Amino acid sequence: MRMGEILAELRKDKNLKQKDLAELLNLSIGTISNYETGSHEPDFATLNILADFFHVSTDYMLGRTNLPYDISRLNEPLIDNITISHLVNTLLNMSPEDLASTVEYINLLSYRNRMIAEQNNYNESTNN
Repeated sequence: MRMGEILAELRKDKNLKQKDLAELLNLSIGTISNYETGSHEPDFATLNILADFFHVSTDYMLGRTNLPYDISRLNEPLIDNITISHLVNTLLNMSPEDLASTVEYINLLSYRNRMIAEQNNYNESTNN
């Protein structure tokens, strides 16, 4: 996906019109329109402002990754001071067998959580 398409999608996800985004970022409507159509691209400073505004990475804005997360989120603690960065490093240093087992366990936990949610929904529907 092109940067302009990504920008338009992010803007629409926030229910903003081009005019709204232009006012919020002190840009012209034409500038936003040009970015979205691809006739112009933002300079580095503006790209950073856009990424910060939408809480995504510049790599996401540029279409280099489909993960929108801002890189700073990698260092946020998830639980007991364990960060996403720590988990990624742990996964990257695992043997292929341990990595396969970890993925299998994660899938099992996800399946269990879906089954619990379905059971709760069923119980709620039969109690009403």
